[in-house]
Amino acid sequence: MIKDFDRRMFALSDDNAFMKQIHATHSPDGREVDVKPILHIIRDIFRRATPSLDAVLNGTLEHVDTEDKTVPAPDFDDILEALAFLIYKISCELSCKCSGGGDAHATTMGLLNTLMSFSWDSKVVLTLAAFAVNYGEFWLVAQLCTRNPLAKYVAFLKQLPNIIEYSSSLKPQFEALDKLINAIIDVTTCIVEFTELPSQFISDDTPAVRAFTSYLPAATYWTIRSIVACSTQIASLIGLRLENSTALTTVAWELSSLAHKVTSIHEHLQSQLALCLQHIEEKRHLEYLHTLIRLFETLHQDNSKILRALLHPKEELVLGSSEKKVNIEVLQRKHVLLLISDLDIPLDEIIILGHLYQDPLMRKTDQMQYEVVWLPVVDRLSPHADHEEKVKKFQELQSMMRWYSVIDPWTIEPAVIKYIKEMLHFNKRSILVSLDPQGRVASINALHMMWIWGPLAIPFSIEKEEALWKSDIWGLALLINGIDPKVIESMATGSYIICLYGGEDIEWIRKFTTSAKNVAQAANINLDLLYVGKSNAKERVQKTNSIINTEQLSRFWADPTYIWFFWTRLESMLYSKMKNGKTAENDPIMEEVMTMLSFDGSEKGWAVVCGGSPDHEEIIARGNGEIALKTMEDFGNWKDDAEDNGFVQAFKGYLRKLHGPQHCNRLILPSGITGEIPERIVCAECRRPMEKYLMYRCCTD
Repeated sequence: MIKDFDRRMFALSDDNAFMKQIHATHSPDGREVDVKPILHIIRDIFRRATPSLDAVLNGTLEHVDTEDKTVPAPDFDDILEALAFLIYKISCELSCKCSGGGDAHATTMGLLNTLMSFSWDSKVVLTLAAFAVNYGEFWLVAQLCTRNPLAKYVAFLKQLPNIIEYSSSLKPQFEALDKLINAIIDVTTCIVEFTELPSQFISDDTPAVRAFTSYLPAATYWTIRSIVACSTQIASLIGLRLENSTALTTVAWELSSLAHKVTSIHEHLQSQLALCLQHIEEKRHLEYLHTLIRLFETLHQDNSKILRALLHPKEELVLGSSEKKVNIEVLQRKHVLLLISDLDIPLDEIIILGHLYQDPLMRKTDQMQYEVVWLPVVDRLSPHADHEEKVKKFQELQSMMRWYSVIDPWTIEPAVIKYIKEMLHFNKRSILVSLDPQGRVASINALHMMWIWGPLAIPFSIEKEEALWKSDIWGLALLINGIDPKVIESMATGSYIICLYGGEDIEWIRKFTTSAKNVAQAANINLDLLYVGKSNAKERVQKTNSIINTEQLSRFWADPTYIWFFWTRLESMLYSKMKNGKTAENDPIMEEVMTMLSFDGSEKGWAVVCGGSPDHEEIIARGNGEIALKTMEDFGNWKDDAEDNGFVQAFKGYLRKLHGPQHCNRLILPSGITGEIPERIVCAECRRPMEKYLMYRCCTD
């Protein structure tokens, strides 16, 4: 029982004089004790005794879980052999000094002196082990005394009470005892975890380490002091009779008070341990990041080391919707395209990439075989409910892909995600990192090359990108090749004039298509009108498509994926040109791309007219909605020019006459290319510098 002196110590325990007393008992000799397996056995003793305690409180005494599944480590016997006598000595000291309600503080200080040469964690674990021996013996006799003669006589000689008989009277004491024991185990576990922190990632100078260490002596004292209180409670049951059992009721409060203090100690230590673990994780991630950087800077015989470093958690991948698991060795010495995205990757992107992935140029060339691996970047700290929803979304997206993907994106090393964001510049929008068979980065983002040229961009590299641009010219093929091959074929024959138009002003669309059809009839030409919609406005474009279809205004792409691909390709051209330092002032293709994207940024319509023949160079004319419509309506003014110089050339000339100095172009750049935006962008029409504004958009429709 805790006396008045102990209560005063409880209140004044953490002052300087008290701490000096504790430090005076601490003189470790450097010996190391592997306390973790001992703690494992201690936990098991308390766990196996707990059903008996529950049975007491429920009025029965049936022990469960008698099967021993514990498998000690091979060297565990050696550990115990060296410590067995010490544990026995401490258990005897607890039994003797705690009988009859001795001085708890003096007993605690005596134990600390006995354990003077041991570390703080060893002091706590060894004392707890000694108590576990006494506690385990007590419950072993209590469990067996009703059916085992040996246990019955031992209980008789010890004058242990009939626990079932006194269960109602003992219930508060045992509940308080159980609560305190759990608090002791929590603190002990926390101290042991702290001593096992890897020294290569943390030092004694770390603030959290200093805070934990400074609190360790007091935590050790109060943990051992609580063990003494538990021993006193068990010893007090010897010779207990019903008439004096009520005297134990005050012990329940004292044990509960200790449990509250030890729990507070655990919370404080746990918070500091959490900071230590956070520090270690940050250091470990930083080291992993440096390892990744070194790997990418080093020449390798193949890509194995790089891929394992990026995808190593299970070293397995899943192939498409088949859910077939394969080792990452299937990617060895192959060209690998890492598709990096979040879980908001557009479905259109998956569809188009799926078509390109199946192209024979990517799949059947042995020397240049490409494989795609999806590596999604996910939020590792999302709430449980959100996590389940995101796992479901990941699985749905994964089932749509024909290529490889990681099994569980939440197990990807945080350092890999950091590398992806900082070194590969991933920011929300998907990127396609091209790795050659040796694991070198051939292109930090080949997705734009894929959208512009498809498999013709193989091998995806900076050199290949520059070569493709040198051989390319602005024309219909660059705009819609791979999207609508029939249009390319029709114009190649020289028998058709192609007119692409867009926007979402339905009144302008009605006027323009009607006027264009009238002009085509008057000029005696085959004019193919094709509506290509507007970027990031899928629902509105589908409504416009429905009206165009109902009123038979022109052709249109019924599949919205084609419209997405058309505008994404233009954005990719802009990205590619910007990355190579091109502007509207020094690159004609850049000028046209910026003009097209500025058309899309407007609320009005626009039109591009293309014509040519097998023997003549393709001619392209384009204008915003107002000028394009006015040109069609004024056909009589340029009809003769059309007969003399060709329809598209005449259309282009009249557009220039109508184009006045007053205009306002708006170029909306996708967020994924903000890192490539130069400080100065000039207008594609007048060459004056454009003003820069920030725009935040919560939805695209």
